[in-house]
Amino acid sequence: MIQPMKKLTFLVTDKEYDAFIAQLQQWGVVHVVELQAGATSPELQDALALDARYKEALKSMTYAAAAYEKSKKEGGDAQVSVQPREAQPANGLDIVAQIEQLTADETATRHAIDDAEKAIAQLEPFGDFSWDEIHALEADTHCRIHFFRCGSKSFRQQWADTYFATPVAEENKKTYFVTFSGPALNDANGDPSQAPAIAAEHLELPEHNLAYYIKEKNELKQRLQQIRQQQLRLALEERQSVEAAKLANDDRIALARVQLSHEEVAEGVVRLMEGWVKTENADEVTKALDDTGIYYELSDPAEGEKVPIEIKNDSYSSLFEPILKMYSLPNYRDLDPTVFFAPFFMLFFGLCMGDAGYGLLILLICLWLLKAKPDFKPYAKLGCWLGATTMVVGLLTGSFFGIDLSQQDWAFLAPVKHLFINENNYKPFGYAPMMVFSVVIGLVQVLLGMTLAGAKAVKNGGWKYGVGKFSWVTALLSATLLFGLPACGVALPLFIQYLFFALIAVAAVGIMFYNNPDKNLFMNFGGGLWSIYGMATGLLGDLLSYIRLFALGLTGSVLGGVFNQLATDLTEPLPLFVRWLPMLLILLLGHGINFGLCMISSFVHPMRLTFVEFFKNADFEGGGKPFTPFKKKTA
Repeated sequence: MIQPMKKLTFLVTDKEYDAFIAQLQQWGVVHVVELQAGATSPELQDALALDARYKEALKSMTYAAAAYEKSKKEGGDAQVSVQPREAQPANGLDIVAQIEQLTADETATRHAIDDAEKAIAQLEPFGDFSWDEIHALEADTHCRIHFFRCGSKSFRQQWADTYFATPVAEENKKTYFVTFSGPALNDANGDPSQAPAIAAEHLELPEHNLAYYIKEKNELKQRLQQIRQQQLRLALEERQSVEAAKLANDDRIALARVQLSHEEVAEGVVRLMEGWVKTENADEVTKALDDTGIYYELSDPAEGEKVPIEIKNDSYSSLFEPILKMYSLPNYRDLDPTVFFAPFFMLFFGLCMGDAGYGLLILLICLWLLKAKPDFKPYAKLGCWLGATTMVVGLLTGSFFGIDLSQQDWAFLAPVKHLFINENNYKPFGYAPMMVFSVVIGLVQVLLGMTLAGAKAVKNGGWKYGVGKFSWVTALLSATLLFGLPACGVALPLFIQYLFFALIAVAAVGIMFYNNPDKNLFMNFGGGLWSIYGMATGLLGDLLSYIRLFALGLTGSVLGGVFNQLATDLTEPLPLFVRWLPMLLILLLGHGINFGLCMISSFVHPMRLTFVEFFKNADFEGGGKPFTPFKKKTA
């Protein structure tokens, strides 16, 4: 639910301002409004720039530690003995500077290694010759040696006759060769610096020999290893100091922002500030303000004010808050929809997956994550609920890793086959039972959304603003029961039928003549006609969207069965002692693809039904900004 808020308005003199800001930070329960939106200061810019450096340093530390852990698992590096040091925020900036220098050194060393490897690749075909000997030979003979490369089929014998072309090596269907030019060898090309004009690639080789670059590469690799060891040692020993320094800098950022969150009044002598506090903390804050002597005013939020939002739910519903935040936080005039859509989302996920085997797989993975990855605990708990729901839905419909349990002749299934919800056991109105269930559960969620819209209207405007919305809920629910129950074989007594007709008639009056209490009778009548048209077209489209729950669940089960059939049919000619391996590979690949597709659809479509159909009918607006009290982040 959305936590109730109170608005605080302060008038603070220049003399009291700094001490008052420090007190606000110490209390840690007041959300300060930025009255100078977009304003900045040198202090804030400096703190933000430093924050970016801290984040990059921590990212580098995380990468170094992860690379080390991976290397340990692969048995690549020996374990490094380190002793994590106590957090010292004052040393944080120096450590960041060391990390930045090491990162720059690492980048430069990597580039140098690349250059050395490139030089080695160029020289290797020609071997480890001495440039001094080459230059001495050129001086003695007054000729110039040139290095070439061409496709092996492109080498011409006439180059050997004219330019003394001599093949040296052949690699990857390319021939590497040298030529000679100079007046003593070719009068037509008297300038020895000019390479022969032949259809081959002239190579400009590096200035040192092959052994030099091999040695340089080895030295650079050793240097790179030393840099990584230094990075690793900092990551394992000094991370707490950097994190503590970042938290201290976060306090600087918050303080700098708050110092810009005022307006000057009375010719700059007095500063006006605004803030929000949760109602449960209001008495504590006002008592502290009375002790300081600061002038303040405590008031309820006015209509249209942008109130920061904090939502608080039970341990189950809070698991679904990340899904709500993917859309938006509610605004202060909304109702928190989390507790209402949570069970529907869980059910929709199970219907879309539709297979008990996949549900069991999700449940086992999430149970492992609960123990192995504490940081993922909230998401793992959510996954456990979703996996358990999928198992229940899959068992009810008789699907386990694509196996249709209702079609199996297994003895232990005989007593429960008649309970599976499928077309063999149930076929209401001539349709698949899960399709009917999907539409029914969709109608329930839509009606719940309309009820929440009515409750929101009553909360914000009074009971008369909810009459029109509750009238629609009454009319639709009464009509559904009046005509739906007899269609399902339930005979309604005559007085119950009359009661439903009476409820529909009363609701029709509310829809047609009291849908908007701010307008006159004729405007309400026109609005009622328009709402009837909108409901007739919109409700049908909304309900049809829920059929996809049945379609996606059926598709996943059918695809799973197809892969099972492929695994058995394609491997049938093989002997049993060989057959198991290709069968296993087909099943793993097929069910892996199907599981991935089902996971995507099982998240996307329930979110669509929640964000579009449910939120629309619940009149959910969103757009809320989180409640972030001004407080110290350092312990």
